[in-house]
Amino acid sequence: MKARIVGLCVLVALAVAAAASFGLGGRDDRPAAHPRTGPAATTTVTRQTLVQAVTLTGRLGYGDPVPLTSAATGTVTWLPASGTLVKRGGVLLRVDDRPVVLLYGAIPSYRDLAEPAKGVDVRQLKRNLAALGYRGFTLDEDFSAATTAAVKRWQHDLDLPETGLVERGRVVYASTAVRIAKQLVRLGASAAGDVLSYTGSTRVVTVPADVGEADWATAGTSVTVTLPSGTQIGGTVTAKIQAPSTSEDHPTGDVITIAVADQAALGQQQEGEVGVRYVAKERKDVLTVPVPALLALAEGGYGLEIVDGTGRRVVAVTVGLFADGRVEVAGPDISEGTVVGLPA
Repeated sequence: MKARIVGLCVLVALAVAAAASFGLGGRDDRPAAHPRTGPAATTTVTRQTLVQAVTLTGRLGYGDPVPLTSAATGTVTWLPASGTLVKRGGVLLRVDDRPVVLLYGAIPSYRDLAEPAKGVDVRQLKRNLAALGYRGFTLDEDFSAATTAAVKRWQHDLDLPETGLVERGRVVYASTAVRIAKQLVRLGASAAGDVLSYTGSTRVVTVPADVGEADWATAGTSVTVTLPSGTQIGGTVTAKIQAPSTSEDHPTGDVITIAVADQAALGQQQEGEVGVRYVAKERKDVLTVPVPALLALAEGGYGLEIVDGTGRRVVAVTVGLFADGRVEVAGPDISEGTVVGLPA
């Protein structure tokens, strides 16, 4: 994981050079051709919110694929292509040339359903039938005669035998629409088992993080996602999942999942590397100056050259957060609007 944070090395090099030019650093025996009467340039002390951000490399995609397990008996005669989006009522595969249908719900299909069955799985089936436009029954847990009639109409539209019985293997439940990731079997294979892998239908960003380097990623944390085109989009951390260890030399890390609410802003990009920027530190309403304005003092620490109507003088300051080329400063002689020197 690479992070871009303002480096102190550049600061020190600039500060030492500035200190030497003002006689605050090492010895210089060369005679000055012309004595200086003031700094090469000036700037003012500014009050602002200083933010130190870190940018990581993430990947845009649809998340990790999961296997789709078929409980149908028979032979696989058709499978959707990778990348196919299947919604409620859509066909996931065909077994013996008959469809296996996607429905929405949290309870997996574990039994055949027919009159007079009762249970929460019956209610789940009826909610799906209603969402697909089939009416005439009550949304309760009873598989009634009215439910049987609706199922027969549904089976007719699917070109299935109108039995009124919903076979366990004829439906597969998922929480929402799915995107087919990969075909796991060939046509002609047995339909029982894992036949496909799929992901969600919404693009997300995932970021791998080394051990101990994902503490910032709590649910709800806001980030900025930068596409290869330079477009920046807001994102929100939704989960942090422990990734499996590949070996003793590569201990377990974390995978951070980031949701992007504005899917349209992602354009046509389906996958690929993206930048993920998060705020590591923030200092609100503090005094700041450009980093090059700092001078390294001979006695240690840092100072600023104040320029006012009485001339110029160097005063010691306390430094805080560095970010975006600026540094937080504080001291009894420093206030908002104070004019300070900048070295040549």
